[in-house]
Amino acid sequence: MTIVSTSFGQLCGAPDGATLSFKGIPFARPPLGDLRFRPPQPPEAWGGVRDATSYWASALQAESPVSKALAMEVGVVDEDCLYLNVWTPSLEGKRPVMVWIHGGAFVIGSGSQDLYNGSGLSARGDVVVVTLNYRLGAFGFLRIPSIGATGNEAIMDQEAALCWVRDEIAAFGGDPANVTVFGESAGSISITALLGAPSARNLFQRAILQSGSANLLSSPEAAETIGVQILEQLGLAPGEAAKLRDISAADLQAAQNAATPRTAGVSYAPVVDGSYIPRSTFEAAAAGELAHLAIMAGTTRDELKLFAFMDPGVFQLDEPGLVARADGFTAGNGERAIETYRAGRTARGEATTPFETYEAIASDAAMRIPTLRLLEAQGGHNPAVYSFLFTHPSPSLGGMLGACHATDLPFVFGTYEIEAMKTFVGEGPEVAALSERVQDAWLAFAHSGDPSHEGWAWPRYEPSRRATALFGPGGPLAEAPFEAERAFWETI
Repeated sequence: MTIVSTSFGQLCGAPDGATLSFKGIPFARPPLGDLRFRPPQPPEAWGGVRDATSYWASALQAESPVSKALAMEVGVVDEDCLYLNVWTPSLEGKRPVMVWIHGGAFVIGSGSQDLYNGSGLSARGDVVVVTLNYRLGAFGFLRIPSIGATGNEAIMDQEAALCWVRDEIAAFGGDPANVTVFGESAGSISITALLGAPSARNLFQRAILQSGSANLLSSPEAAETIGVQILEQLGLAPGEAAKLRDISAADLQAAQNAATPRTAGVSYAPVVDGSYIPRSTFEAAAAGELAHLAIMAGTTRDELKLFAFMDPGVFQLDEPGLVARADGFTAGNGERAIETYRAGRTARGEATTPFETYEAIASDAAMRIPTLRLLEAQGGHNPAVYSFLFTHPSPSLGGMLGACHATDLPFVFGTYEIEAMKTFVGEGPEVAALSERVQDAWLAFAHSGDPSHEGWAWPRYEPSRRATALFGPGGPLAEAPFEAERAFWETI
C-alpha cells in the first residue's frame, strides 16, 4: 500500500500493473439535497487515511441497449458520484497529466469502466492518467432557470475535477502546468464546452477530441424543453419546480427515462447559455480565445452506423426516403449530396445503397465536418492542430458496423483484450500494433503538443494540405481524404 497526502487528507492507493492507482477520490461534495442542480462545492477534509484502492459509485445511469455491448456497465450507481481516479508510474517526478472525460450520450458511462483503466497508458507513456465521473442526465444537464439549474452543472463538475488536478496532482508525480484533456463522444463534446467556458479553458494546455464537436452543444430553448418534459412526467407545474430537489433520486431517474422518448430527439447536452458558456465554441476559436491551446481532433469513418439499430427504418430506405433524409441534413440539398457521396464511393469501390449512402452523409454531418471546421477556426490562431480518422472496421455483425462510433476507445487505453472489445474491434497482432501506434501518438501529444514520434511524422492540419492521420486501412497518413465530400459542405 502507498500513502499520498492531499490538501483534504491522506489516501492509501495500491499497485495496478506497472503503476500505482488511487481510486474513488472525492473532488467535490456529494451533490445531494440542496446541492442538487447546483454548481459543485469543494470536498470536505477527512481524518486518518482514506482507502483509495477501489472505485466509488458511478453517476445514476439511463436505460441503454449499448452499455453491455460496449463494456459500459458501471456497477454501483448513486447520486453521490463526484469522484476521480489516478494512475501514476511514481509519486516522484513531474510528468504530463492526461485527464479523460468519458462518453455515453450524457446519460450513461463512468470514469471507472474497465474500458478506461489507465494503468497501461500511464506506464507506456510515463504520464499520470486521471478519469472522472460527472453528473448525468437530468442531474447534471437539467435547465430550469427558476430554480437556478443552468444545464451546465455537469460541465462545472468537470471543471471542478480539473481544479483538483491543478491543486493536487503534483503529489501524484504529475505536472499541473502540463495537462491534456481527452474524451470521446459526450466526453469530446464536454471538452468543447470547457473550451467555450472562460473559467475552465485555462485549466489545461492541450485537448484531444474524439468523435464529438461543438455543433452538439445545446441551446437554452432546447434544454428548457427537457425541463418541461421532466416536470410533466412528475406531475409538477412549472411553479413547483423547486420540488425537484425533494423527490428521490430514483424517482427523478425514472422520470428522465420515461420522458426521454417524448423529447422529439432533443437530448441532454451542455448549454451555450450566454453566461458560463458565453457563445459558440466555434466563435470563440475563430476569435482567437483558444490560441493558447494545441488541439488534436478526429472521428471514426462510419460514426453513425453504431446507432442504426435504434432507427430500424434506415435499413429499408428507398431512394425517395434517402433524399428526404439527406435534405434534412443539407438544407434541401439532398440530391446533390447523394450525387457527391455516391461518386466518391463508386470511385473507391464502396457500396452505394441508400443505407450506405445515408450513413456516410449523416456521419459527416454530425461528426466529421464540424470537427474539421473547429480545427480550421483554431488553426488560424494556433497552428498546432492535428486531424485524424479511425478507419479500423469492427468485425461485429459480419462487418456491417464498419469503423463506427466508439471503435477507437480500446486502442487509446490498450484495453482491447476485454472480452466485449474482442468482439467489437477484433484481436490479434494487428489490433495490438494499432493500439500501440494510437497510444504513442496520444502520448507524444501529451508530452509536447505534437503527436509525431520516433519513426513517424504527423503534419499539422492546414487547409492547403489537410494532412490526416489514418488509424486502420489506408494509413498511416492521407492528404485531404474524402475531399470532394468535405468540399460539398462548404457550398451549404
